[in-house]
Formats: sequence, C-alpha cells, structure tokens
Amino acid sequence: MRVLFVVPPLAGHVNPTVAVAAELAARGHESAWTGPAEVLSGLLPAHARLFPSGDVPGPDSGGYAALHGRWRDLRGVAALRFLWAEALVPLARAMVPGVERAVAAFCPDVVVADQQAPAGAMVARRLGIPWVTSASTSAEFTRPFAGFPKVGAWVAEQLAGLLAECGAPPGWDPRFSDRLVLVFSTPELIGGAEPFPAHYACVGPAFGARPPGRDFPWTRLDPERRRVLVSLGTLNQEAGSRFYAAVLAAGERLADRAQLILAAPRHLTGPVPAGVLLQEAVPQLRLLPHLDAVVSHGGHNTVCESLAHGLPLVVAPIRDDQPIVAQQVADAGAGVRVRFARARPDDLHDALAAVLDDFGPHRRAARRIQASFAAAGGAATAADRLEGLV
Repeated sequence: MRVLFVVPPLAGHVNPTVAVAAELAARGHESAWTGPAEVLSGLLPAHARLFPSGDVPGPDSGGYAALHGRWRDLRGVAALRFLWAEALVPLARAMVPGVERAVAAFCPDVVVADQQAPAGAMVARRLGIPWVTSASTSAEFTRPFAGFPKVGAWVAEQLAGLLAECGAPPGWDPRFSDRLVLVFSTPELIGGAEPFPAHYACVGPAFGARPPGRDFPWTRLDPERRRVLVSLGTLNQEAGSRFYAAVLAAGERLADRAQLILAAPRHLTGPVPAGVLLQEAVPQLRLLPHLDAVVSHGGHNTVCESLAHGLPLVVAPIRDDQPIVAQQVADAGAGVRVRFARARPDDLHDALAAVLDDFGPHRRAARRIQASFAAAGGAATAADRLEGLV
C-alpha cells in the first residue's frame, strides 16, 4: 500500500503522520508527504519522501516567518479569520498543483489529508482516490461554532468559495472524509454526549520520532521537588513575556516543593530565580516522564503528550483551537484553565497547587485519560484502519 500524507506546515499536524508512517513502514507499506517543503523538510525524518506543494500564501508575504508575525498578536475571531482567509485557504489554493504532481509521481492507494490541508481532499476526490481525514486536533468535534453561528457560517463560506474556485463540486466538506476520519484523541478527552459516526476512528495520540533536539541539563532536575514544565509551544513564545512573569511569581511561592522548567527565550523572561531551569527549547517527549505537571497554552500536541504520561495541566489558551482544547481538559477534570492575557500570580499559584496534589481529582482524571489513550492504540490502530480501506 502507498499512502500520501497531505499536511500543512505545522509541527502539530505533521507529527502524528510521522508516527503512522513508521507503523506502516514496519508492515511493508510506503508513505510520502506533500506540503510546503520550506517548513516540512525540518519536521520530517531525514529519509522521508517529500513532494513540494504550496508556496507561501500571498506574493508579498515575505515567507512563513512574516505570515506568523502578522498572526502572532491576534486573538479570538480576528485570529480565526486570519487563519482561514490569510493562511489556510490561500495555502490550499497554492497546494493543489503540487498535490496533483505528487499523486502522479507517487501513485498512492490512499490519500490522508489533514483537516487544515483541504487540497488533498479536493485532488483525491476529483481523481477517484480513496481519501482519509487526519484530525490532528479535537477542536472540530465539539461543535466549536455552536455559540457563534455567524463565525461557523463564515468558515463554511470560505470552504465553499475554495471548492468553487478549484472546480470541485459543491455540497461537501473537505475537512471530513465520508470513508475514514482518524481522530488523534479519545472521547474521554473530547467529551460530548453524541456518539461519533462509525467511520470516525478515535485512535488516541500518535507520537512519532522527532528531529534531534538540543542537549538538556538532566542533572539539574531536582529529585526532591515536584517538576513542572512551562511551555507555550514553538509559535507562541513571543507573546508570552507577561505570562512568563506571572508564572515565575507563582513559582516562587511554591519553590520549596516545585521546580519550574521554563521553555522560553531568555530575552523574554528576564532574570529567573535560582531554582528555575530555563531553556530556550526542551526535548519534550523525553522530558515528560520526569515531570509531575505541565503548564501549557493548550496546543493539542502538548496536551495529548502530557495526558499520555498521566500529567495534569494548567492551560492558558491564546488563540485558534486552544480555547476549545483547554475547555476539554477542564471539562474532563484533567486540569485547570486560566486566562492567558490576564493571568495573575495568585491564579497561577492556586492552579499549580491544585494539579500538583497527588490525591486531587485532576491527577485521577489525567490518569483516566492516559488509560484511554493507551487502549485506543495510536499509530497501530490508525494503520489498521488504513489497511482496511485497501
């Protein structure tokens, strides 16, 4: 079997496909990727087969760094509108020719298209190739626009316009395959009372190999204190200077029992207390087994990786799907949601104290979700379902 993954240039959307591809390779199948090579080449394994598709949206954008700079300070509906109108729709439009070339060169039996890379679904449907949705965030499965119907209608209009522009038939949603939707989460985290359709496979998170990271000072982890990772991910750090200050102030009040490992640019944090371990970047998957809790922006990857290790979270969402994922964590009981823009040291202190309680409800809930992830099967189950299509 040959599987072509169509992905956007976002680490959290690429990582699960790397894990699934590794499982497929172990079973004798072939995989390839298509998407913006400028970014994907740094996210995929060295041996990965990559077909470039999609340039930087907008002829005068100045590259993905400039696009990110324009998006970084947006919040709420403004951030969502920018994501679709300035990034995802132009990217899909730009990717279509490259996806067509990738299909012609690789001859896939199945196309796995990320929810935020609709070019894959459009090309596969037109060419009659079975296509599958890769849902690398659980936000779309809890009716995210139920309270904002005009926003939901606007997103639908953007997709309808894209289909019409690319000559695709109307009346279908390229975000959701009617044959198989791989959901990299479980109902225990997603919540909701309505059961999923039979072709939705909640496989849990899939963790693939990551590019080698920087060295980490493992000997500086304090064995006498609880250890808490504070991370805003790779795309949100520049917005975090005020948040970092509040976290450090809260951590000082817990310094006798908790050590903060702060993943942040040094120029944004200022001086840090002696007991805080400050690193520009951390090898997150390798570090998680040594931790007791995580403070996060609510990125789906970080949330799932933390819960897969039974770690409760303090979640401070910033934009896009993060408020939805953060609310899923809170509703599941696996953590505490706090405000990002108005975070106060007192609030963060109380939240940290709650998730560090070994006998509290948050740790029990985190371990319940951890068990559901393990039972779901991750990349192995995803590979099973893909094999079942061919």
